[in-house]
Amino acid sequence: MALALYRKYRPAKFAEVVGQEHVTGPLSTALAAGRINHAYLFSGPRGCGKTSSARILARSLNCVEGPTPDPCGVCPSCVSLAPGGPGNIDVTELDAASHGGVDDTRELRDRAFFAPAESRYRVFIVDEAHMITTQGFNALLKIVEEPPEHLVFVFATTEPEKVLPTIRSRTHHYPFRLIPPGTLRKLLEGICAEEGVTVAPAVYPLVIRAGGGSARDSLSVLDQLLAGAGPEGVVYERAVSLLGVTDVSLIDDMVDALAAGDRAAVFETVDRLVEAGHDPRRFAADLLQRLRDVTLLQAVPEAVDRGLVEAADDELTRMVDQAGRMGAATLTRYSEIVHAGLTEMRGATAPRLLLELLCARMLLPAATTAEPGLLERLERLERRNAIAAGPLPPGEAGADAGPPPRFQRASVRGADAPPAPPVAGPGASAPSDATRPGAGPARPGGGAPAATDPSQRSAAPARPAPTVESPARADEAARPADPPAARLPAEPDRPEQAPTRATAAHDRQIPPPGDQGDDQAPPRGEPSPGRDQQPRPGSEQRPAREQQPPAREQQAPPPAPETRPVAAGLDAAAVRRVWPEILANAKERKKRTAALLVSATVRAVENDTLVLSIGTPQLARLLSEQSNTDVIAEALYAVLGVQWRVRCEHGSGPPPAAAPSRGAGPAQPNPPAAPRRPSRPPPTRKSTAPDDGVPPPPEPEPEEAPPDDEESMIAEAATATAVPTVRRDPEEAAMELLTAELGARAIDQR
Repeated sequence: MALALYRKYRPAKFAEVVGQEHVTGPLSTALAAGRINHAYLFSGPRGCGKTSSARILARSLNCVEGPTPDPCGVCPSCVSLAPGGPGNIDVTELDAASHGGVDDTRELRDRAFFAPAESRYRVFIVDEAHMITTQGFNALLKIVEEPPEHLVFVFATTEPEKVLPTIRSRTHHYPFRLIPPGTLRKLLEGICAEEGVTVAPAVYPLVIRAGGGSARDSLSVLDQLLAGAGPEGVVYERAVSLLGVTDVSLIDDMVDALAAGDRAAVFETVDRLVEAGHDPRRFAADLLQRLRDVTLLQAVPEAVDRGLVEAADDELTRMVDQAGRMGAATLTRYSEIVHAGLTEMRGATAPRLLLELLCARMLLPAATTAEPGLLERLERLERRNAIAAGPLPPGEAGADAGPPPRFQRASVRGADAPPAPPVAGPGASAPSDATRPGAGPARPGGGAPAATDPSQRSAAPARPAPTVESPARADEAARPADPPAARLPAEPDRPEQAPTRATAAHDRQIPPPGDQGDDQAPPRGEPSPGRDQQPRPGSEQRPAREQQPPAREQQAPPPAPETRPVAAGLDAAAVRRVWPEILANAKERKKRTAALLVSATVRAVENDTLVLSIGTPQLARLLSEQSNTDVIAEALYAVLGVQWRVRCEHGSGPPPAAAPSRGAGPAQPNPPAAPRRPSRPPPTRKSTAPDDGVPPPPEPEPEEAPPDDEESMIAEAATATAVPTVRRDPEEAAMELLTAELGARAIDQR
């Protein structure tokens, strides 16, 4: 029968004890100096060298050349106490686990008074000393306190706190520790070289982890693997199957899925784990170890060189990649969840269910308001912004203020910007004024506020209107900034919006230009519309009304603004993964838009357009409004770093015709989405005074527009189907209440 490895390679000298230099060094110094105590206490985990060191101490004390830290190995005492030797009559070992009673200790005490037969010292080695009963310790107390000159006690225990304090206080206590992985690996490699067996490098971490830092346990595991090794030696696959550890590929798949936020891959890995017959709790323990290694690699890039992380080269490469894809807060939160889940899985009847719940908690950082969850969500946003932003175009590479503004006033537009389309006359207005209900007084080139009823919008072609003269633009640029309540930056017209905005005069139902001078005062700093219709001397712009091209033809669409390149790999699935973040960002900008987005789903991404799907046509029309799509586009830019258009469709059908026709022909009437808030028309003045060249005073400010929430409630109330109810007479209801509750009776007034 072959000798076990942990017995065959048992150390014979203090110099051969690995990983316990903090104990063997002081003991060797004391032996060399002749400072020998009468009692020693060796404590520490199992299999770390306590009993072996006690035997080496007895061998060193009784060597013919001793006491010495380096026994000769040839004298009768050294030969008898060597590993595999027959033992010595003067060295007694007592297993307190089975001989810890008071009778056993009394017998030991009686034998202590006899002098050694052939050695220098009589040595009593008491293993598992914490198993001795209180009565047994009391029987030994006196002999340990005042032993004979030839007697030495060595107590070995894994629980020193259970040793009687009066005994422990009379000993020299040497705590043993677990062996470091690097030291243990060198020991295993040396033993495999002496045995002549080839072992795959990836097997050593498995053996060390299975041994738990214990030399004896690690050698027992290695002995099992060597016994089942074939001609090719010990391979990784055989070691995984024999030791029952989790395959590293499953750990890699789980960590990669967590880093990518791929829920399907996470639960598929759990299914593969269970189908392969692995223990879910062991998998959770191995996953926790991997998270620990990845956390150290992220916090300390040179962790491998410092010996903090021990793994194969290919596994280290994967762990470094995983550390770069997850933040410190995310890794810390994952580790805390797995650690707590390990405690819950102890003795569980459904370990797979608990493992799946553990994975679900890791995948849902928004399910908790604790600090780790918030930090993980912040890390995800920062990482997605960095990935989705992509490289800047050459023209924007040197910019230091981020992306250019999407909206820009005409007064601050640079000389190299495309010229703004000619503004229609008094009947037309700027796009920002035409789309904003309740806007302030008209600006140069603008007209009256929005119409009171969108159903009155006309489908006729736009009325030809003279363009605004350049002095008016100069006057506009020289004027102070508009107040915030009436200012909205003008956005460059897209090709499909130019025809629609040219019909703004009919959308607001403004009187013909001929009556404008009597009914409404023109904006300040601009000639009155009535005088603009008459030719003036020195004017540079005198084309007849019938000679001017229509506004639809005159307003050529400017080139589309350049957008930031779309990051590769952003499809509908990628947008769905960050949809909660987009909703949260939209809610911070406009609550009404966020409330509508709750019912919307991401259907597809078509080039630079995000297509949303929503249940009802009414909600689709509301969400398709420019104010809502702008909020969604800004939220997309904040979360993903992309500048996309947004289109909302009803269900799975084509998008509803929520806007007027964008073709070249006349605009078609548009069905009203919902009645807008009635706005009071500006006061008009009938003036019969001749045109004296003095502009009338400015118009009064309109009423303040209600908030978006009130406007949405009004729209919903208008579109909701009225439920018929029976109205009761208030007097009859009051009489019925008085009669039923107070017992009142009607007074007969006859």
